[in-house]
Amino acid sequence: MSVDWKGADMFSIPELKKVEDVMDITFNTINEEEPVKTVVSEIIKSNKKTLIVTDEFGNMSGVISMTDIHNLGLLNSGNENIKIKDIMKKKIISVEKGTLLDECRDLMIKENIGILPVLEDGKVAGILRQEHIRDYLYMQLEDYGITLKYIIGQIKEGICAVNDEGIVILWNNFMEQRYDIKSEDIVGKHISNFLEDTVCEMVLRRRIGISDVYSTHKKQDMYGLVHANPIFFGGEFVGVVCTELDITEARNLSFELEKTNEKLKYFQDEVKNLSSGIFEKILGKSDKIEKAKAIAKQVAKTSSSIFIWGESGTGKEVFSRAIHEQSGRKGAFVPVNCSAIPAELFESEFFGYESGAFTGANKKGKSGIFELAKDGTVFLDEIADLPLNMQAKLLRVLQEKEVRRVGGEKTIKINPRIISATNKDLEKMVKEEKFREDLYYRLNVVEIQIPPLRERKEDIGILLHYFLDEMCRENGRPPLTLSKEAYKILENYRWKGNIRELKNTVENMVVLSDSSIIEKDAIPNYIVESSKSDIEEEEYPLDLTAATEKLEIKNIKKALEMSNGNKAKAAKILNIPRTTLYYKLDLYGINAK
Repeated sequence: MSVDWKGADMFSIPELKKVEDVMDITFNTINEEEPVKTVVSEIIKSNKKTLIVTDEFGNMSGVISMTDIHNLGLLNSGNENIKIKDIMKKKIISVEKGTLLDECRDLMIKENIGILPVLEDGKVAGILRQEHIRDYLYMQLEDYGITLKYIIGQIKEGICAVNDEGIVILWNNFMEQRYDIKSEDIVGKHISNFLEDTVCEMVLRRRIGISDVYSTHKKQDMYGLVHANPIFFGGEFVGVVCTELDITEARNLSFELEKTNEKLKYFQDEVKNLSSGIFEKILGKSDKIEKAKAIAKQVAKTSSSIFIWGESGTGKEVFSRAIHEQSGRKGAFVPVNCSAIPAELFESEFFGYESGAFTGANKKGKSGIFELAKDGTVFLDEIADLPLNMQAKLLRVLQEKEVRRVGGEKTIKINPRIISATNKDLEKMVKEEKFREDLYYRLNVVEIQIPPLRERKEDIGILLHYFLDEMCRENGRPPLTLSKEAYKILENYRWKGNIRELKNTVENMVVLSDSSIIEKDAIPNYIVESSKSDIEEEEYPLDLTAATEKLEIKNIKKALEMSNGNKAKAAKILNIPRTTLYYKLDLYGINAK
């Protein structure tokens, strides 16, 4: 018997086969009146083990086989003429045409019979033998095996099965391509010969299901989500089946999302802290502040590094933000206070780190300052506090325009604009070898000096009224005004903390004021006392030449004090050529130190 198999039948719905689909219709019959010798002759002639016995009407009356004749000893001489009806098996189990093949199989097993006649209208239509069922089921099983193998091969998910000893018994196409291991190479061998520390082996040892992320040294940056489950049959552990889903892209997207969330959070924080960024909103109309704004506007759209010098609280970061906003750069503005970063964290903060780079590191790694800024602006405030070893690394980053995370191997291309700022004398630090000369000149391509508040007294009134309105809104107070006396005191105060101190003072007066007009009493006492000494009229001689000489000496000393003895800066503060300052120092015998 043969069963045809076609590829198109692989996906057909399994049918319940009937007995006529498998039975043998080329059976032989013999009349019950025939003698035994005729049976023997017919069996030998037809090569059939069993014959169907029929009556005179052609209806089945029994079956006879060579085995029956032999068991009865009828092959001896003298018994050849015994009629078949006298020795045949008359109690015959049969089925009707249309009976399901599964039912026939179960019946033959139950009754322990090797032949099953199939009747149609009382006549024998065919014979079903054990080998018919066996051959059919074998072919059907082979078909199912081919179909299953094809389906497993087409699944876009890894499937691996091992027996209870860890020997691979199934390895589909997905796994072949994923690990570059052919099925014929790995099937029949222990999985540990090809892959290390697999989730499958964990389940082999523990015999409980595990779902985990797996990566292998065979391929870099490849990750899979593996579900491995133990298989029990009849209560006995027989092996493990694993499915694997490629999550490399999902993992990379997750990290990208994490980085995007970091940037988003950073931007949200920056928006909250963002003060007026455009130059028109930088308060002040004095010549010195207007000069600083003009330089900043001019260089904003260039890529040159900018160095901002100014005392604490003068608004160096406000200028930096305005330059970044005016520049049109696509990246972020990332401010960094170099004096606030612990020495041991400088490198990881500046350049970021990979997962597991050091104890306590974020499991997913972290983007560094330069990576966050990438095509934007990095504002390095208090640059003078940058350790020497980090100065060298910063210089390399600025030259090569690439960073490498701590614990990482890949380089990340960057192109940020660098704006640095300090209130210290970097030139003096360079001479004292406390700051790298090559880095200083790299950072100080364009220098912008922001004047202290005491040198722009005409701007104090503008700032006072602006902060007064702002603090009233923020604290839910009705608009407040300053008395003339209070205004005069605040205008004449030297504001060592500059704009930051002025803003804090205004907030203090607003929250403590109990009337609509801020009087002298509402001003912090240390400001009132300091202003008294500042506004005392200084005695000058009536001789204009002597008075001019006294004023020049006073202002030159003040400028030298402000610049920490730096003559070039003192000359800029005094708005005179450096040669003129040298002449005045010699003329008046002033020691620059």
